[in-house]
Amino acid sequence: MDRGEQGLMRTDPVPEEGEDVVATISATETLSEEEREELRRELAKVEEEIQTLSQVLAAKEKHLTEIKRKLGINSLQELKQNIAKGWQDVTATSAYKKTSETLSQAGQKASAAFSSVGSVITKKLEDVKNSPTFKSFEEKVENLKSKVGGTKPAGGDFGEVLNSTANASSTTTEPLPEQTQESL
Repeated sequence: MDRGEQGLMRTDPVPEEGEDVVATISATETLSEEEREELRRELAKVEEEIQTLSQVLAAKEKHLTEIKRKLGINSLQELKQNIAKGWQDVTATSAYKKTSETLSQAGQKASAAFSSVGSVITKKLEDVKNSPTFKSFEEKVENLKSKVGGTKPAGGDFGEVLNSTANASSTTTEPLPEQTQESL
């Protein structure tokens, strides 16, 4: 048999994940039976310690649960505390601070833009109110008001004029009880 075939026919154990292949092969070849027995005892001891620690951990978790129950701490309260702590941690990050600052600046710019738009709209409405067309319409409404509603001093805002015109037209279309009796 040549050397390549011999390597393929080895029956040594396959190393587990994370084990160094070279160290495993050379260690098993150089260990005496006594050293192997010592390692097996140590392995058994470590496995037993792990088992003991797992049992201790389970007992501690049970004790923790009992203490929390006696203190009235429930899962919802723990969740709230965890969320609050998590939020506090998030707000402490530089990314959050930068984002917050950027959004604040964007909000200020948007506020200024809306204020500017509002000013422009207000000016345009004032221009419309002062335009000859609107003045003419306002005069026609005033004339209609004086004809329908009687004599009242001119003036008031446009809303008052419309309301009084609407009231005047509704009173002229409904006959008064006195007029009904006289016509009989």
